[in-house]
Amino acid sequence: WKNWKKKKKKKKGTVQTDPPSVPIHKLFPTREFPEGEISLYTDDNRDRITSEEKRAADMIMDEELKELREGAEAHRQVRQHIQKWVQPGMKMIDICETLEDLSRKLTDAKGIERGIAFPTGCSLNHCAAHWTPNSKDETVLQYDDVCKIDFGTHVNGRIIDCAFTLTFNDKYDPLVEAVREATNTGIRESGIDANLRDIGASIQEVMESYEIELNGKTYPIKSIQNLNGHSIAPYRIHAGKSVPIVRGRESIRMEEGEIYAIETFGSTGKGRVVESGEISHYMKNFEAGHVPLRSKGARDLLNVINKNFGTLAFCRRYLDRLDQSRYLMSMKQLVEAGLVDPYPPLCDVKGSFTAQFEHTLILRPTCKEVLSRGDDY
Repeated sequence: WKNWKKKKKKKKGTVQTDPPSVPIHKLFPTREFPEGEISLYTDDNRDRITSEEKRAADMIMDEELKELREGAEAHRQVRQHIQKWVQPGMKMIDICETLEDLSRKLTDAKGIERGIAFPTGCSLNHCAAHWTPNSKDETVLQYDDVCKIDFGTHVNGRIIDCAFTLTFNDKYDPLVEAVREATNTGIRESGIDANLRDIGASIQEVMESYEIELNGKTYPIKSIQNLNGHSIAPYRIHAGKSVPIVRGRESIRMEEGEIYAIETFGSTGKGRVVESGEISHYMKNFEAGHVPLRSKGARDLLNVINKNFGTLAFCRRYLDRLDQSRYLMSMKQLVEAGLVDPYPPLCDVKGSFTAQFEHTLILRPTCKEVLSRGDDY
């Protein structure tokens, strides 16, 4: 009896709830967060794993890796809950707000120190990217929709940018598989000194080896030529280098220590997107200096943006959440002053279907780590 009582009192480690609500750092109090998928370098970089100098350089990145892995674990747990929870008939705004609520809890969101890295993209069908519902949007997810869920987490500005495609009708499986395999090809071809042009060519070759039959008609699956992966820096989602998903012309190479979002988009349409529809996404211009603003409304809105988002992307719903109202005229002034950039939805032709998969990886001195890899994709 005494022994039984002692056993009962034995303190267990913190476990995650369902739906998840416990911050990741509380699940891993020693901050030994799960590693991503590790790939050793090949060819000329093979000796990096045994080089003492490279191992020392790896150690210097320890804090950066901890922050990235914490954000990645939050992303995995949020998306895996969303994947099993989302059903046709749900409002898109409810899906986004549920996902964002989980992201805030699991990252233990606090100002611009940690939390959501950018708005939840949930672009549907021919729309490939940069659509999230604005407040009062009544769009409902349908059984025959192809939905791209693209969301980001960050800890101290270390961004995890990762996306997947959600479908309910298995007729879209060839499209989903083409894009998943194309993204995995981009990941496999990435490495120190890898040429971005060659990565794009490899991605395109895999993507365009697929076709899909829809309603008795066969469509080739095309890489969307004007969408790219990109390098990432602290608090900067697009840090200057683009990873093409078609054969490119520029000969630019990946370098040690860089972080990349490897993302690919496939389409049954033209394979090219244009800006279309109501804007929801905005982001402060990273390079913008001081610009005098005459209007008090614009100055106040800029202060709100600086305090709550800094140079991270945000959407109109996030301003509504902060009890901002009647800000569209002030936002227009910030855009015209070059302080804030708008990011309209990016769409292929109506009637086409687009899919996306994306992972964040880091080119460590000794190996490549796909930070956001999970059992799901």
